[in-house]
Parts: sequence; structure tokens; C-alpha cells
Amino acid sequence: MNKPKIQRRDVHGIVLLDKPQGYTSNQALQRVKYLFRARKAGHTGSLDPLATGLLPICLGEATKVSGFLLDADKHYRTRCRLGVTTNTADSEGEVLRERPVPPLDATLIEAALAPFRGPIRQVPPMYSALKHQGRRLYELARKGEQVERPPRDVTIHELTCPGFSADTLELDVRCSKGTYVRTLVEDIGERLGCGAHVIELRRLGLGPYDGRAMVTLDEIEARAAEGEAALDALLTPVDSALEHWPAVSLDRDSAFYVRQGQAVFVPGAPTRGMVRIYGPGRVFLGMGEILDDGRVGPRRLMVPGAREA
Repeated sequence: MNKPKIQRRDVHGIVLLDKPQGYTSNQALQRVKYLFRARKAGHTGSLDPLATGLLPICLGEATKVSGFLLDADKHYRTRCRLGVTTNTADSEGEVLRERPVPPLDATLIEAALAPFRGPIRQVPPMYSALKHQGRRLYELARKGEQVERPPRDVTIHELTCPGFSADTLELDVRCSKGTYVRTLVEDIGERLGCGAHVIELRRLGLGPYDGRAMVTLDEIEARAAEGEAALDALLTPVDSALEHWPAVSLDRDSAFYVRQGQAVFVPGAPTRGMVRIYGPGRVFLGMGEILDDGRVGPRRLMVPGAREA
């Protein structure tokens, strides 16, 4: 017997999901989409199956802001095992080499971390979702193939070691988009002369959502059993993803013209850059940009009914 078709609905907002270990980002996305019965959903940057923590899931109109979250800075907490390197740079890979770990102290660790703060260049790992001639690098790596990967410019804003033992380090990392924590751990291990790999990785923050409360899949499932109102109470407003942008408030007439795709003059508006646009009643209309002549031009608008702060 065929299963009854799920009745999808229009629902708008962002779920600050605490992704469980063992799930791919897409698996987590599909589960959240199913539980909310959302017509449209997307996530904002993959986490490895080994990793846990913040994976914002954008539902409905929130998918229009997901690209801005992809470009945001990240905050991670990781534990790494020293003395062992693996082909994936984490505990799920095959051991490549074992070396003795030097006696650790705060001075030695700080000397190893210091070169990686600020702008650095990283060579992306073979076990990554980047593409080479149309194929994912991890697909090539699983076949034993190696290809040249050009280094990429990333920035490590903060790098500290909250704790360590004889053969492990705990690292707190705040970094730019495109940073591979596994590669960072590998490189730190080489600075220590013993190699290293990730054994735990948790994302604590992404863009404006640093230190914010997250919800688990179990919590979402429990709310879904209570009904749509309880479920939707878990949503974070769409415009929260852009809260670091200046806001522009429009009167009724200006809001009408912006919804028609026309630029408008707004007294007191910023002189340049991207802005959040609001209509009467603090209704979030979408993203705009200050044009050369000072007008506010619409760039990506929300459909009526999108959730706002």
C-alpha cells in the first residue's frame, strides 16, 4: 500500500538545529523539512557527519537569506588526538602514521598555535565536498586518487586552547568561511612534530547565531506531536540572519513602490551598503541596497506572510 502523501505547507523561518553526530547535513535538513511539512528548505553550510552543533535550517522565504549565512564567520570547539594522522584528518579515517607526542605545556602549545592566527593559506583536504573537474574531491579520495588543490585564503580570528592532556588538545576556533578545522588541526599537529587528527568537532556559532540556544531533532519531533503552533514557536525570524545590517523603515507609499521593484528615497537612510527593509508595522520586506544616487533599491524581497522580528 502506498503511504499517504504529506500535505506540505508554507512556513517561513530559521531552525537553529543542533545537528546530531552521524547525520549528514542533508539528512538533517530532510528530517527537519519533513517534520515541519515545509514546501521549501535549505541549510547554510555543511557539517561533517562526525560533527555536531549549529546547522541553521532555512524554511520557506528564509532560503533567500541562506547565502548570506554561508558567507558568515564560524565558531567551533574541537578535540584533537596528537601523535596520529589519518587519511581524512579525523577519527573516521585510516591511520597513516603514528609518532611520539612531545611533553606538552602551555608555552609549547602557544608557540604551535600562534602562526595560525590571522590571515593564513590552507590547502583543502582531499576528503571534502569541493569539486575537481565536476567531481567531488571525497569521491576521488575514496578511489585512492590525489589531485592538486590550490591553497585558499582564510582568516583565523581567534584560536585558543582551553585544555589539554598528554595526547589531546581542546581548541576553540573562530574563523572565516571556507576554513577547514580538520586541516587546521593537522597543521598544528605538524608544528608540534607529531601530527594530529580531529576526534570531536562541534559548531557553536555561525554569523549572528553565536552562543544562541539550539534545538535537537528530538525536541522538534516532540513539538510536531503537539501541533503546528508548538512547532512553529521554534522558528527564529527570517530577518535575524541579517541583524548586523542597518535597518530602513518605509511608509506605506514607499513600501508599495519597493514591492513593485522600484527604488525609493528614504530620509536618514545609510549612504552605502546593504540594508534590511521594513514596512509599516515592522513587516520585514526583504533586502535592499543603497544606490549611487542615495535611493534604497530592492534586491531580494519576501513574499507577504514571511516571519519577521
